[in-house]
Amino acid sequence: MEGISFLVLLTIAMPLKYFAGVPAAVHVAGWAHGILFMLFCAALALTSWLARWPLGRSSLVFAASLIPFGPFLVDRRMRHYQATLAAGRR
Repeated sequence: MEGISFLVLLTIAMPLKYFAGVPAAVHVAGWAHGILFMLFCAALALTSWLARWPLGRSSLVFAASLIPFGPFLVDRRMRHYQATLAAGRR
């Protein structure tokens, strides 16, 4: 959801603000993205702690959230992390 909100902010709200003169679009999309990003950060911190992820893994996931399409690029790797955690490995 956070990745989608980021893309909505960049591809819909920002053009509406600068090309159509609708600054409310950025206000609404920015708030939604900000809340989702904070929830993502909290979930990442909790997951990193509970699953005892190495700092590099947590950093990769966090860095991916900062670039457009980044969350979608690490999605496959996240599924692998989830499978290894479910199997009792790290």
